[in-house]
Amino acid sequence: MSKDSQKAINAADYEKYSSPIPSREYIMGLLDEPGKTLDRDQLGQLLQLVSSDDKEALRRRLRAMERDGQLTFDRKKGYSLLREDDFIEGLVIGHPDGFGFLAQEGAGNDIFLHDSQMLKVFNGDKVRIVMSGVNQRGRQQGQIVGIIEKNTSHVVGRLIHEEGDYFLQPENSRIRNEIDIAADQLNGAKAGQYVNVEITEYPCNRFNAEGKVVEILGDSMAPGMEIDVAIRSHDIPHKWPKTVLDEAAAMPDEVKDADKLHRSDLRHLPFVTIDGEDARDFDDAVYCEKRKSGGWRLYVAIADVSHYVVPGSALDQEAEERGTSVYFPGHVVPMLPEVLSNGLCSLNPHVDRLVMVCEMAISRAGKISAYKFSEGFINSHARLTYNQVGALLASPEKGLGKQVAKNHHAVVPHIHALHQLYAALRTARTKRGSIDFEKQEVQFKFTKGRKIDQIVPVIRNDAHKMIEEFMLCANVATAQFLEKLNLPALYRVHEGPGEKKLTNLREFLSERGLNLAGGDKPTPAHYDLLLRSINERNDAQIIRMMMLRSLSQAEYSADNQGHFGLAYSAYAHFTSPIRRYPDLLVHRAIRSVIRRSESGSKLHRVLKKFTGMGSDPVHRIKNATPLEEGKSYPYDLDKMKTMADHCSRVSRRADKAGWDVEAWLKCEYMQDHVGDTFSGVISSVTNFGLFIELDDTLIEGLVHVTALNNDYYQFDAAQQRLVGERTRTSFGIGDTITIRVVRVDMDQRKIEFELA
Repeated sequence: MSKDSQKAINAADYEKYSSPIPSREYIMGLLDEPGKTLDRDQLGQLLQLVSSDDKEALRRRLRAMERDGQLTFDRKKGYSLLREDDFIEGLVIGHPDGFGFLAQEGAGNDIFLHDSQMLKVFNGDKVRIVMSGVNQRGRQQGQIVGIIEKNTSHVVGRLIHEEGDYFLQPENSRIRNEIDIAADQLNGAKAGQYVNVEITEYPCNRFNAEGKVVEILGDSMAPGMEIDVAIRSHDIPHKWPKTVLDEAAAMPDEVKDADKLHRSDLRHLPFVTIDGEDARDFDDAVYCEKRKSGGWRLYVAIADVSHYVVPGSALDQEAEERGTSVYFPGHVVPMLPEVLSNGLCSLNPHVDRLVMVCEMAISRAGKISAYKFSEGFINSHARLTYNQVGALLASPEKGLGKQVAKNHHAVVPHIHALHQLYAALRTARTKRGSIDFEKQEVQFKFTKGRKIDQIVPVIRNDAHKMIEEFMLCANVATAQFLEKLNLPALYRVHEGPGEKKLTNLREFLSERGLNLAGGDKPTPAHYDLLLRSINERNDAQIIRMMMLRSLSQAEYSADNQGHFGLAYSAYAHFTSPIRRYPDLLVHRAIRSVIRRSESGSKLHRVLKKFTGMGSDPVHRIKNATPLEEGKSYPYDLDKMKTMADHCSRVSRRADKAGWDVEAWLKCEYMQDHVGDTFSGVISSVTNFGLFIELDDTLIEGLVHVTALNNDYYQFDAAQQRLVGERTRTSFGIGDTITIRVVRVDMDQRKIEFELA
């Protein structure tokens, strides 16, 4: 070794290594020229390394520098320095099979990450990678060189004890890392229990992650365990900070008389609420009356949460973080404390409540001709359920319908008026071409000990559809109001189908002799026309599902892009401020306009021009105290863009948590039905088998290709079928089938079927 090389050895390396070699910095200096590459032999010669021990030390050092993102290696050329533009940043997306992907913001294809790379990170980490070639399938893959931002501080899962060691098996299937837990870090937890573990050491190349138990959730089959696990697995905020509880406790039990001042008194109007049997938070109340000139005047009164939850308060900050209430079977994690969500803000019957009112003039043809927003207070005349109103409309002379007519006779004429208006709105919706998927849902019924007892289909009646149409009207009026005033606000947007998904859908439909009109740019009307043509088909549910899959997911946006599925040019969420933060933001926007200066201003002229109203589309009460705009609505466009991303993310998080709980409950239910037979339809086909969705319960399970033992089946990707080589028997999406339940895997939430 040359004298220069000896001088380049770090003093500490003499103590750490038996054969120390020059430092990393010195080696990087040898390569510090653009485009310069040297292989290991060339570097060894420059360093004048002779002994086999020195050469082995160089090999190890170069591998370590490659691993740490200092060097990149090309088999043909050798080693070169990694420069700043060689690095790629993105978010890690784990896959249940152990590998993962790097998702780059604004980029098209994700970059593959091998299983070995995933062992040193967690799902959701923001990392820096370098490209490392292509995998066996020709997909670009990367090598992680550093973690920019750690996503995971706690992991929920089941505590496993094997060969004297404890580790956590994460509940999140996207986390495949085992997390080691020392015996003195169990804090009383026992093997088999679900626990919440705090990560004390992140994983690395050589060692698993380490953690300590900070919360014991309980045994796997304990009542409600599926919800406790989902809440923590998806990081859903569920504990109220003291500052929030203090603010909530300071709220009055009932509406103060002072708060009713400068509001429209609408208590004489027979508003009613119509909700599910188990509902506790009532956001909306409705009333309509026929107009002498024809058509109707529809009032949609929404709980005025914005009066109580002011920007910047502890309640507001917590509501923003939560973003939405999260609904599970038999349980809810509310966005607001119950003193507000179920009490002061909820439009409970026969008590005064503050509301934001959208009053709309609707023509005989079911079109909104004018609208007006106001602050008011109402006294709901009845708390009705969908089942009650559905029975009243369908069978008023018998059973539940007759009972409702007797108990609520004062509001019955108004319910019929609402139903007549609904008929006009449905006709208008059909003409507009809104997509009506009528997606089937299920309801879980439990025993007193919260053991899953039944899974039954939810039957949507005219009461469900009626309230849905009224809420759509109010949301459309709101979006038009926000857009015309050019207020920074959140819209609910939904894009049409992408090219690839549209191609896949057309191929699927052609297999069934169906066609989606519209060419490359089908409209909602084309979708709806096809949907209405398949109602009598046995495979209608699967066709609806495939059509739904072809569409993108709705999201929040500060930029109005219209709503494809509903066929609206503008759409916003106004009707649920108790349980959705975007609705609360929209209320604040409207309220800031109501409490601005009186008519005659430039604002007034703009409102008249764009809405066609003879007066402001907001109703102001004389001498109402104006709100300071910067405080009542302190949002600009940039803030709204941030809000849109956050609210979309927490909405998706709530959906995923709900799906996890449903999957758990369905598996738990099917444990008692192993060996039983059921009918269903094939919902998906892969090269490894058939996914079957059972009738009524919508439970999905897999018939593995190896269970089709009467032939050897090939996967036809173009036709989405498995076809037997000898018998030519085929199985495709939408085919009806009878299966037997073979096995339920609670850990993986998987159900295995075989043909019956």
